[in-house]
Amino acid sequence: MSALFGWLQQLYTFLALVPFVAFFIVWVAVYYYTKDKRRATHLSMDITTLFLIGSVAFMSRNLFDSGMLLWTIVLLFLVAAGLLGNMQNRLKGKIDLIKIARTLGRLGFVLLTACYVLLLFIGIGKYMINS
Repeated sequence: MSALFGWLQQLYTFLALVPFVAFFIVWVAVYYYTKDKRRATHLSMDITTLFLIGSVAFMSRNLFDSGMLLWTIVLLFLVAAGLLGNMQNRLKGKIDLIKIARTLGRLGFVLLTACYVLLLFIGIGKYMINS
C-alpha cells in the first residue's frame, strides 16, 4: 500500500509540475472514447485545475518562501462556492452542487493558468537576476 501511495504521489508531483501535460493526456483519452471535443475540453479543464492548484502553490512557495498561497487558493474556492450557492438559491430556490463544481473548476482553470504563467515569468526573471 505504501508503494502505491508513493507512486501516486510521484505521479501527482510530475503532473503538477507540468499541468498542461495532464490537460493533453486527459483531452486525448476523453476524445478517443467519446469523439466529443467539447466534453474532452471541459473535463480536461476540470481535472487540470487540481494539478494547477498544486503547481501554483509549489511555485509560490519556492519564489516567495511562503506556503500561504495554497491556503489562499482553498479559501477563495470556498468563498466562490458559497457565493455561487447563494446565487443559485436566490435565483432557482435550490442548489446544484455539480454545477457549482463545474463552474469552480473552469473558473479556477482560467485564473490558475494566469497565475501559473505569471509565476513562471517571475521565476525566470528571479533566476536571471540571481545568476
